[in-house]
Amino acid sequence: MADNTQGTQSPSLNILAQYIKDFSFENPGAPRSLQARDKAPAININVNVNANPLSDTDFDVVLSLNAEAKDGDKVVFVTELVYGGVFRITGFPQEHMLPVLFIECPRLLFPFARQIVADATRNGGFPPLMIDPIDFAQMFAQRVAEEQSRAQSQSAPN
Repeated sequence: MADNTQGTQSPSLNILAQYIKDFSFENPGAPRSLQARDKAPAININVNVNANPLSDTDFDVVLSLNAEAKDGDKVVFVTELVYGGVFRITGFPQEHMLPVLFIECPRLLFPFARQIVADATRNGGFPPLMIDPIDFAQMFAQRVAEEQSRAQSQSAPN
């Protein structure tokens, strides 16, 4: 029987560091944008996740949150946050690595990123923007489906 230390190692996921990579908050209409309004502005939120290997076990996972609030065609505020974490991931089978990187890691980062956005909007003079929880599993499944369909369309004969 061969000694397979990788197979006997229990899976482990550790956060080594968390950081703000890029952050901005814009309130272009201040102070007029801070006046009471009849209805809440329309808020569009975009979320993205990327991961890059730093070594065999360490990965940089970056969660990007962009929120834009508009009242009609006027921008009320815009906030952009790129929040990262360095994760040490060991003992997971190779087929589980992508789900760990694109589901579990951003799930751990999200509460911290959400708080930064909430604090920024509150400090900008607005009610804190509390972003709803994000289903990273669904985002990952959608991304995989898009990549598979793109691969199929590229390999299809003309």
